[in-house]
Amino acid sequence: MENDEQLRSMMFLLTYVLLKRRRDINNVSIHTRHEIQRRIRHRQYFLQRQRRMLMMLIAEGIHSSVRIRTRPWTTTPSSDWWERVVMTEFQPSDWLDKFRMSRETFFYLCDKLRPRLARQDTSFRLALPVEKRVAVALWRLASNIEYRTISTLFGVGKSTVCRCVRDMCHAIVALLSCTYLKPPNEEELEDSARLFRSYWGFPHCVAAIATLHTAIITPSNNASDYANPAGWLSVLSQVAVSGRGHFWDVCASFPGGTDPAEILQNSSLWATATEGGLSPAQPPLFMGKAIRYVMLGEACYPLQSWLMKAYPEERSRRRSHAALTERQQVFNQQLHRALRVSEEALLRLRARWQCLSKRNDCRLDVVPTMILACCILHNMCESHGDAFKTEWQVEVAETESPQPDHRPLTSTSVDERNSEEVRDLFCDYFEQQSNDFTQ
Repeated sequence: MENDEQLRSMMFLLTYVLLKRRRDINNVSIHTRHEIQRRIRHRQYFLQRQRRMLMMLIAEGIHSSVRIRTRPWTTTPSSDWWERVVMTEFQPSDWLDKFRMSRETFFYLCDKLRPRLARQDTSFRLALPVEKRVAVALWRLASNIEYRTISTLFGVGKSTVCRCVRDMCHAIVALLSCTYLKPPNEEELEDSARLFRSYWGFPHCVAAIATLHTAIITPSNNASDYANPAGWLSVLSQVAVSGRGHFWDVCASFPGGTDPAEILQNSSLWATATEGGLSPAQPPLFMGKAIRYVMLGEACYPLQSWLMKAYPEERSRRRSHAALTERQQVFNQQLHRALRVSEEALLRLRARWQCLSKRNDCRLDVVPTMILACCILHNMCESHGDAFKTEWQVEVAETESPQPDHRPLTSTSVDERNSEEVRDLFCDYFEQQSNDFTQ
């Protein structure tokens, strides 16, 4: 009897020691991970600070006519740097690096925005040319550097830089939305469906829906509403991306803590898709049935007959769910592959216009217009065939604010009845494709 008591006592003591040891190891691991993350953030902060200081030194060098051998065009004073260097000596690579577009596209943009940006000379000062106003704003969108640095670089006041950015973004949204950010016609729908099928391996699909978080400074009101799932403050945008990587629809200006499903259900895209606006009047045939084209979305969106999402893979402990079948797993794999079109489009958007990948210090009422303007500029540059440099993506990968993951939507109250039937048709299609391939 005494031996049993001693054995139980020893077992209890051993269990306690093991649990304490595990807790200590976990605490050390958590502390180490936090320390590593802190050092990474610290290093990123100093790298960005060093980059800003270099830009300011370059700008000061331009202003004081200091001769720098590696970049001879920086020796020109800021008063005529724009007129004498940019307009006459910039090479195609310089236009692409600094303005993120070709010279031809730049002047095309200036001509389109001239009705809204042209100003008259006054008795006190000469108005800035449209080309210079656009260049100032594009430099800000592409680099996200401080207004004072751009002010020194172009020889204008900081308030002028701010006004150029705001006016150009509003002008782009007002004048170019109808050309570069509009609902697709039947020809564009068929082209997108062809690309999704041939390039991304997903048939009868015309677009993918995704979200974009843009980091902001702390707003004066309701700051907690702007905290996203990752914990930092942001403005949330919803985008619909075609098979070519162009944006068809953009909803901006939502606080970062907003549920993406709520944004979708209150958007014009939801109304258009529900009424069949993203499909021809006569729905095309798929697997022998006439059904409308579909779009693809992440797990945070509701399943609809026109919106496909993956089968949930995480199972609740409270309910008994069967594991995913092989055909459902194949469907999920194909859908995740096709969703890369939206991921790559957003990556190119943030890499080209880095005001969306770094913390934006503009006023909160300007940020949504800036997001819309950047999406329109993305479509314009892609449509004009302007080159995209892969090294731009490196800076996006090193940003302080990686895109957060949204919680999967568990409620099925907004799912349509026949949405499961449509998803089963896609499972049948991929199963048939697999059988044909094995034979």
